[in-house]
Amino acid sequence: MRIKEKALYKTELGAMYCADSLTLMKSLPDDSIDLVVTSPPYALHFKKEYGNANQEDYVQWLLPFAAEIKRVMKPTGSFVLNLGGAWQPGAPVRSLYHYRMLLALVDDLGFDLAQEFFWYNPAKMPAPAEWVNVRRIRVKDSVEYIFWLVKDPMAKADNRRVLQPYSEDMKRLIKRGVKQTIRPSGHVITGSFANDQGGSIPPNLIQCGNNESNSSYIKSVKDAGEKVHPARFPSELPRFFIEFLTSPGDTVLDPFAGSNTTGYVAECLRRKWMSIELNEDYAAQSNLRFVGAPSLDSSREKIAQLF
Repeated sequence: MRIKEKALYKTELGAMYCADSLTLMKSLPDDSIDLVVTSPPYALHFKKEYGNANQEDYVQWLLPFAAEIKRVMKPTGSFVLNLGGAWQPGAPVRSLYHYRMLLALVDDLGFDLAQEFFWYNPAKMPAPAEWVNVRRIRVKDSVEYIFWLVKDPMAKADNRRVLQPYSEDMKRLIKRGVKQTIRPSGHVITGSFANDQGGSIPPNLIQCGNNESNSSYIKSVKDAGEKVHPARFPSELPRFFIEFLTSPGDTVLDPFAGSNTTGYVAECLRRKWMSIELNEDYAAQSNLRFVGAPSLDSSREKIAQLF
């Protein structure tokens, strides 16, 4: 894959580009990317320092990027989009911008929604304060949306690569076995239910915090006297989808890379990667993830220790 734009830095498997991702993606060939996983700036009511479009303009702002993403994706590829919800200004009611975005991606661009996921962040602060903390008429909003979009309904995926540890109850069932029964719902439970498949199939709810404070990246940024990116992608999100939807050697793209968590996790998992970030300070700072980093390993436990 040849790109005219010069990379800000490169690693063994990938490269970070400081550029407008819409412009850079136009230079990529058709059907060349296995997975796009990204979290663009949300359509929040208040402007953030990293930039964000308002709710009214958000769909039209993001659609051109999504059109390029669809073009560069392989037919077997996937587009994983994280969008946080938002509140309407001055009222305790929710914005529907993320639903409108999803409908536009499907109706206007022709994506299929393979499955929706939900990111539960137990460390998320209670907000908006007026409705949650002061008037107490709403509860803490701790879930964000992740839309898994595809060109082909049979796009590449394998949930055996993201199995989770069995519960203690399931371990006991595997040990003693089960007899065939019919549940009140009508589901037939056969003896094969207790076969050891190596782990349990994960749900479409991903639980992880976004409150790292002592990772090697954070320490490196602070030691350099720089300000940490204010909206970092938690490593568990790209980790899950990279393992679920790609194989070693596949190519992962993040067009709104920020502090480049996606690129670093892809490198850890032995995937080729390309990250694009418009803000030069954030793009340059993300190199600190790779400088003096611990040895890379593909296991989930080692990945978690790296961040």
